[in-house]
Amino acid sequence: MTLSAESLVDDARLRRLADRAEINDVQLRYAWGTDSRDWQLFRSCFTEEIEIDFSAGFGLAAVRMAADDWVRSTAPRMESFAATQHQITNIAITFDGADRATCVAYVRAGHHLPNDTGDSDQTVHGYYTNRFERTPDGWRIAKLKLTARWMTGNFGIFQTAMASEIG
Repeated sequence: MTLSAESLVDDARLRRLADRAEINDVQLRYAWGTDSRDWQLFRSCFTEEIEIDFSAGFGLAAVRMAADDWVRSTAPRMESFAATQHQITNIAITFDGADRATCVAYVRAGHHLPNDTGDSDQTVHGYYTNRFERTPDGWRIAKLKLTARWMTGNFGIFQTAMASEIG
């Protein structure tokens, strides 16, 4: 007897594949929401409360806050750039039970702001290690952690955008 591919796919495997696809989509919505300035789309990526950890590379302490507050603080910083582009690749997802997962993904985040002080571009190269939780509305990011491995370009344009949060 020969087993077909169809007989090897059971409900648990099919659900896990759907979970992976949804988590991948949330990662990409995060990038698209940021770059398109669609803050409702961006907000749809998060649980009600989230932990934000941008300490590696930016020196900011990890914080826990309401997702609505995170979106309100992110929007003006990202909108201060003429353009941004977040490329998310090499997505690896591991599950911790049925309703929790960790997604590690490379990111190359470009920030563009013409200015009189130097290069108009700044790029962060690194990876996200995001913790996801299944909610009644689907998979959402509960912890957003960016690890910046290196940066190129004019970091001053990024500091200008972050001035309201740091100061």
